[in-house]
Amino acid sequence: MRQRIAVVGSGPAGLAFARVLHRHDHPVTVLERDPAPDARPPGGTLDLHEGLGQLALDKAGLLTEFQALSRPEGQAMRILDTDGTVLRDWKPRPGDRANPEIDRRQLRDLLLGPLDVRWGQGVTQVVPGTRDGVLVHFADGRQETFDLVIGADGARSRVRPAVSPVTPHYTGVTFVETSLDDVDTRHPGLARLIGDGSLAVYGVNRALVAQRNSGGHVKVYAQFRAPQAWHTHLDLTDTEAVRSSLLALFDGWAAPVLDLLRHGTAFVNRPLHVLPVSHTWTHVPGVTLLGDAAHLMPPLGAGANLAMLEGAELAESIAMGPGPGPGDLDATVRAFEEKMWARACRWAKMTTAGLERLVSPDPAEALALFDQVQPS
Repeated sequence: MRQRIAVVGSGPAGLAFARVLHRHDHPVTVLERDPAPDARPPGGTLDLHEGLGQLALDKAGLLTEFQALSRPEGQAMRILDTDGTVLRDWKPRPGDRANPEIDRRQLRDLLLGPLDVRWGQGVTQVVPGTRDGVLVHFADGRQETFDLVIGADGARSRVRPAVSPVTPHYTGVTFVETSLDDVDTRHPGLARLIGDGSLAVYGVNRALVAQRNSGGHVKVYAQFRAPQAWHTHLDLTDTEAVRSSLLALFDGWAAPVLDLLRHGTAFVNRPLHVLPVSHTWTHVPGVTLLGDAAHLMPPLGAGANLAMLEGAELAESIAMGPGPGPGDLDATVRAFEEKMWARACRWAKMTTAGLERLVSPDPAEALALFDQVQPS
């Protein structure tokens, strides 16, 4: 008898897990609180690394489709001084597909494929150790039991409390996100400034980053160190008030750089939270975590990649495991957790140190970090 397995969350981790199980003809239930795939904006573009996110897609049999959708040119990176001087202008070599970009919406649709997701299924609590398995409570009052429940439900995971009391804490850095639409036609000067990939400008304890998505869409992030309640004097729904506040914060920067904020269509406050670098838990039979639910870290290109690979690896281990018994499944999950914790800790240390250097009192730290990670 096949195990009853549920994954909570239809982000990159949960879908990678489900898609690999599906490839091995193993049933899996995907539970998602959103009522439909397009219920909310999917977020910006992702760069998928060869040995991480791309490896996960290969395990799911989706690498060829990904390569057709992805944008290798999106790996380009340009760094400016606050006065507009170009400090670095890196472009990928022809054929370089180490970290090509893909829009989150495209990646989600690719992973969804034939999966049967149960939309509008908000999970409120997970209770392990019941007589019939792991009990899942839903927002509509229903209950259902599974042999294994995997929390891939992000920073505010409802599954995490079943294994760990730890909650994310504020890093001291806030991102405020805005966007530009049809940039090549409506803002050709900014399109040329940004180039094919990303643009970053680093100042004292603040930065502006613009990231090109497909279809002429650009995400812009104002990044700065501030108390989490920095906006108490503002109505965050008042676009012009937020714009004025941000322009004051970046006062004195080059006019073309500030145009990234002047032309933004709306602003979303995104304070950065993280879990402890070495977050682990005492193994709980029948429940585990993936991705941000397990190891929320600064968004520096590692999180989604790790999450996808974890999902793919766990699914593969389950599908090819020693047997169908509950003890076999538990041993597989326990071994996976040990591997996940060690790898995630390494990446959490790197991304935490990276955030300290990218939003730093010394802008030269960000430039030095870029020189370390970009190929010569």
